[in-house]
Amino acid sequence: MLRSSMLSKCPNSVPCGQDLHRSIMYQFPVTSQLSTKHTDGYGSNPVCFSSQWRLYVVCWASALWYLSVSRPSSSYVGQVSIPMRKAPKVSKNSTFSNIRTHSLNPHDFGYLINEAKKCEAEPPFLVILISTTHKEFNARQAIRETWGDETTFPDVRVFTLFLLGRSTDAVLNQMVEQESQIFHDIIVEDFIDSYHNLTLKTLMGMRWVATFCPKAQYVLKTDSDIFVNMENLIYNLLKPTTKPRRRYFTGYVINGGPIRDMRSKWYMPRDLYPESKYPPFCSGTGYVFSTDVAELIYKTSLHTRLLHLEDVYVGVCLRKLGIHPFQNSGFNHWKMAYSLCRYRRVVTVHQISPEEMHRIWNDMTSKKHLKC
Repeated sequence: MLRSSMLSKCPNSVPCGQDLHRSIMYQFPVTSQLSTKHTDGYGSNPVCFSSQWRLYVVCWASALWYLSVSRPSSSYVGQVSIPMRKAPKVSKNSTFSNIRTHSLNPHDFGYLINEAKKCEAEPPFLVILISTTHKEFNARQAIRETWGDETTFPDVRVFTLFLLGRSTDAVLNQMVEQESQIFHDIIVEDFIDSYHNLTLKTLMGMRWVATFCPKAQYVLKTDSDIFVNMENLIYNLLKPTTKPRRRYFTGYVINGGPIRDMRSKWYMPRDLYPESKYPPFCSGTGYVFSTDVAELIYKTSLHTRLLHLEDVYVGVCLRKLGIHPFQNSGFNHWKMAYSLCRYRRVVTVHQISPEEMHRIWNDMTSKKHLKC
C-alpha cells in the first residue's frame, strides 16, 4: 500500500510509474514478505524500511529532475529543451585583441640563465644559436676559440649563444652557471635537457631572437659538433653589403617520410604524425634564416602540435607559413675527411670533435694565402 501510494504522488509525465517501478525492482529487489519477524531490535522491519526509503528517494529525485527543466515543445516530442544562457552583448569598440585563443604549446618556460642585454648596444649582422648539453664544455670552448669567436670579423658583428635546458644533475647546473658568468654566452630555460626536448631548445632560441634581438639580420642554428666555415657563410652566402632578405630559410633540404620502426632513433609514431611524407625541412645540423622567420616560427609553434624531431617540426611550421626552404649544397649533415680545398667550399661539416675543430681552424686560417 505504501509503495502504490508513493507512486501515485509522482507527476503524471515523470518516468516514475510502471517503468520506474520496474527499474527500482531491478536495482533494489524488495522481498514480498514484508511481515517478516526479523527485527533490528527496535521492533521495525529493516527490509521493509530500506525498500520504502529507497523508493521514496528515487521518486522524489525524479520529480525534482522534472521540475528543474522545461517541458518539451510539441514540435520536438521526447526531447527536453534546456534554457540557454544569452550571449553577452559585444561592445562596438571590441577588437580581436580581446579574444582569448587557446595555445596548444604555450612555451611558458622561464629563463634560468639569460643574456637579455646582449643586443642592446648594436644589433648584430648574424646570431649563432648552438644547441649543446651540459657536459659538452670542451666543445663549447673549442667553438669559442675557433669559428665561434665573435671578434674574428671586425667589419661584421656576430653573436654566439649556446642553448641549454635544465639538467637533472644539480652539479652540472651549477657548473654551467659559473661558465655563464665568465663568458656570458649561455641561455638556459626551465625544461629538462634531453634529446626528446631538442624542439623546445630550438624554439627557445627562436623566442630569444624575436624578443631580445629582433633587429639582427640573420640567424644560424647549429649543433656543438659542427664545424662552420664562417668566411664562406658570411661573405659568400649572406653577403653583408646586400639588402637583407625576408622570409629566407636555407640549409641541407631533406625530402623524406616518417620512420615507423620503433628501434630507430628517428621513430615517429603514426598517431603523432599520420601523414606518409614530411614537408621539406632542413637538417638540424645547420640552417640559416632571416631574423623575421624566428618570430614567425615561434608564434606558429604555439598552435602547432609538438614533434620530438626538431628539424621536422621546423619544417612543419614553415609549411604552415608558406615558406619553402632553399637547398644549399654547402651544408653537409655528414662527416667529411679534412681537405683544405674541400673545406673551403663548404658551410658546415658534421661530427667534428673539439680536437679536430682546433686543427681544422688553425690549418685554414694559417693557409689563406694558398690557392686551390
